[in-house]
Amino acid sequence: MKKMMIYAYTEFNLGDDLFIKVLCERYPDTRFMIIAPRLYKLVFKDIKNLKVYASDSVLFRGVNYVFRKLKLHPNFVQRLLGDQSDGTVHIGGSIFMQGEGWAEYVAAAEDVRNKSKPYYLMGANFGPFTDEGYVKHYRKVFPEYADVCFREQYSYDLFKDLDNVRMAPDIIFQLKYDSAQPAAEKNGSQGRTIAISVIKPSSKALTGFDDLYYEKMKDVAIHFIQQGYAVHFMSFCQHEGDQEAITHILGLIPAEYQGQTHVHLYKTDIDDILAALSGASFIVASRFHAMILGWVFGKPVFPIAYSKKMINVMQDAYFDGTYTDFAHLAELTPEMVYESMATNTIDVTLQANQAEKHFEQLDAYLSPAPFALEGRRSYES
Repeated sequence: MKKMMIYAYTEFNLGDDLFIKVLCERYPDTRFMIIAPRLYKLVFKDIKNLKVYASDSVLFRGVNYVFRKLKLHPNFVQRLLGDQSDGTVHIGGSIFMQGEGWAEYVAAAEDVRNKSKPYYLMGANFGPFTDEGYVKHYRKVFPEYADVCFREQYSYDLFKDLDNVRMAPDIIFQLKYDSAQPAAEKNGSQGRTIAISVIKPSSKALTGFDDLYYEKMKDVAIHFIQQGYAVHFMSFCQHEGDQEAITHILGLIPAEYQGQTHVHLYKTDIDDILAALSGASFIVASRFHAMILGWVFGKPVFPIAYSKKMINVMQDAYFDGTYTDFAHLAELTPEMVYESMATNTIDVTLQANQAEKHFEQLDAYLSPAPFALEGRRSYES
């Protein structure tokens, strides 16, 4: 049984947590380790081959503090676990956004990486970035990895001349989910529900858009309620302000409509969000993975693109439905969103099959035989 470290975004973001679950359940004979807040032991309680080392435990922080004070290593536990593993899987989406002080950040990440062990990068997009030096740095680093697989064409094109760089659609395209009792049935709305995944725009560097966005989501919600739909608001990541955004939107909705609103706050229960999405008639997707999951579930989706990565994936998937971005948000009307229910469905069977390619190189390393198609991830609730 091989032991693999996982590097991922561990702030209770639905999309990233789905990545981790898909990875671990794809390789049941591999032991995975991840450093994350202790509450992740609850998130992944059913995944027996994943060991969560609590980053917020007294022992973890104490050991790192001692080694930092002795100037031996600032992240001793991470480096120790990496040394004890057979390799590392770095899995995530927007994990290469250039920030302030990026040189120090990437230097610290490279210091933790054990360069004698294979390192697999999958599921990511690159950017946004403003400094060409940021790209040049990774052009030197990526050739040292065992495999690099991006999730959209734009990122791939930046590095396609490197021999170990590949591309496949988002990992979540291959998700299978069977809900015995969709959310629509549970709340008695007989299938007439819409799901609205929200964001806090300012948390996505969209300064000055919060109030406009909340007003538009309020208008959309009221319009659908008036058409006889129940509205389910989705928070995919509390840390990034989704829950705060829902609170603001609900505060704008008149009391007479409040009874037709429902709230789903993701923290540790993945199935609750998936059931609500799979049971909806229509999805308004401000979150990237609300768009992907809606397509996977065969739902019409109206994307509200907060970044170029959403538009890139729409183009890669040949999505020709209506959508908006924040540059055109002021022009959005509830009628436009409502009418898109009839036009915004897309068949992603091809993307689901191609998403398997993310795991091609890791399959060869971890699986004793070629990975069977029936081994694709399946969820049951």
